Amino acid sequence: MRERPLITGFYQDDDGDWVVTLSCGHTQHVRHRPPFMQRPWVVSEAGRQAQLGQPFECGWCRQARAR
Repeated sequence: MRERPLITGFYQDDDGDWVVTLSCGHTQHVRHRPPFMQRPWVVSEAGRQAQLGQPFECGWCRQARAR
Protein backbone atom coordinates (compact mmCIF):
# COMPACT_ATOMS: atom_id res chain seq x y z
CA MET A 1 0.00 0.00 0.00
CA ARG A 2 1.31 3.42 -0.90
CA GLU A 3 1.48 6.25 1.54
CA ARG A 4 -1.18 8.88 1.19
CA PRO A 5 -0.05 12.37 0.17
CA LEU A 6 -0.02 15.12 2.78
CA ILE A 7 -2.15 18.25 2.89
CA THR A 8 0.13 21.18 2.07
CA GLY A 9 -2.38 24.02 1.83
CA PHE A 10 -5.90 25.27 1.22
CA TYR A 11 -7.61 27.79 -1.00
CA GLN A 12 -11.16 28.70 -1.92
CA ASP A 13 -12.47 28.25 -5.45
CA ASP A 14 -14.68 30.76 -7.28
CA ASP A 15 -17.78 29.35 -5.56
CA GLY A 16 -16.26 29.66 -2.07
CA ASP A 17 -15.70 25.93 -1.63
CA TRP A 18 -12.45 24.83 0.02
CA VAL A 19 -9.82 22.94 -1.95
CA VAL A 20 -6.80 21.12 -0.50
CA THR A 21 -3.43 21.13 -2.19
CA LEU A 22 -1.59 17.86 -1.74
CA SER A 23 2.07 16.87 -1.69
CA CYS A 24 1.48 14.69 -4.77
CA GLY A 25 0.73 17.87 -6.76
CA HIS A 26 -3.01 17.29 -7.05
CA THR A 27 -5.88 19.30 -5.59
CA GLN A 28 -9.22 18.12 -4.26
CA HIS A 29 -12.37 19.84 -3.03
CA VAL A 30 -13.16 19.30 0.64
CA ARG A 31 -16.66 19.97 1.90
CA HIS A 32 -18.60 19.43 5.08
CA ARG A 33 -22.07 18.50 3.85
CA PRO A 34 -23.63 15.99 6.23
CA PRO A 35 -24.70 13.27 5.93
CA PHE A 36 -22.75 12.72 2.71
CA MET A 37 -19.44 14.37 3.59
CA GLN A 38 -18.27 14.51 7.20
CA ARG A 39 -15.40 16.99 7.35
CA PRO A 40 -16.28 19.46 10.11
CA TRP A 41 -12.65 20.63 10.27
CA VAL A 42 -12.99 22.40 6.92
CA VAL A 43 -15.42 25.07 8.19
CA SER A 44 -12.97 26.85 10.51
CA GLU A 45 -9.51 28.32 10.03
CA ALA A 46 -8.28 26.46 13.13
CA GLY A 47 -9.67 23.19 11.78
CA ARG A 48 -7.96 23.64 8.42
CA GLN A 49 -4.67 24.64 10.04
CA ALA A 50 -4.78 21.50 12.21
CA GLN A 51 -5.00 19.37 9.04
CA LEU A 52 -1.85 20.78 7.43
CA GLY A 53 0.71 17.99 7.11
CA GLN A 54 -1.90 15.28 7.64
CA PRO A 55 -2.33 12.40 5.15
CA PHE A 56 -5.26 12.68 2.74
CA GLU A 57 -6.55 10.14 0.23
CA CYS A 58 -6.02 11.54 -3.28
CA GLY A 59 -8.74 10.45 -5.66
CA TRP A 60 -6.59 11.25 -8.70
CA CYS A 61 -3.69 9.08 -7.50
CA ARG A 62 -6.11 6.28 -6.56
CA GLN A 63 -7.57 6.31 -10.08
CA ALA A 64 -4.10 6.20 -11.63
CA ARG A 65 -3.13 3.19 -9.47
CA ALA A 66 -6.31 1.35 -10.51
CA ARG A 67 -5.33 1.41 -14.18
